[in-house]
Amino acid sequence: MKKTIIVKWKIKEAESARILKLLPELIEKSRTEEGNLAYTIYQSENDPNELILHEQYANAAAAETHKQSEHFQRIVMNQIVPHLTVRDVTPVKELH
Repeated sequence: MKKTIIVKWKIKEAESARILKLLPELIEKSRTEEGNLAYTIYQSENDPNELILHEQYANAAAAETHKQSEHFQRIVMNQIVPHLTVRDVTPVKELH
């Protein structure tokens, strides 16, 4: 069963430019993971420090593998999360 996650990040303004430079590598490596179906990061038009991530995986195990990956730990956990004022992670399900 597919696993879809919506994440909202609010970056501390002083860190925004540095964090935005980390995103291309994060996106590229995440999209090549086995079981990744979609990995897109959006920037709010109203607030450039607000990012919305749309992640979709083949199943819950693939989502967990993503969280344990080297690039997730190095980029997200070590270089991004410490500089966020908001980090909301919301698993969602598609309504038919």
